[in-house]
Amino acid sequence: MAQHKSALKRIRRDARQTLLNHSRISRIRTFIKKVEIAVDSGDKTAAHAAFGLAQPEIMRGITKGVLHRNTAARKMSRLNARIAKLS
Repeated sequence: MAQHKSALKRIRRDARQTLLNHSRISRIRTFIKKVEIAVDSGDKTAAHAAFGLAQPEIMRGITKGVLHRNTAARKMSRLNARIAKLS
């Protein structure tokens, strides 16, 4: 266990940030799941609309540091490919 005042403060800050990061990741996963559900149902317009809402959330994950930019690009690319295949 940490003894220094600064180390104790850092532990408290890390705990708060961890909770925030988990909620951000969960929010991103929820938006991605909505796109996947729309794709599985075969509704291209709903999937496209859900993707339009998911894209800014994924990009926000990059700026907040919870997703790597290549991971986010891969996820968006795969979702977009699945939507395009629905024609």
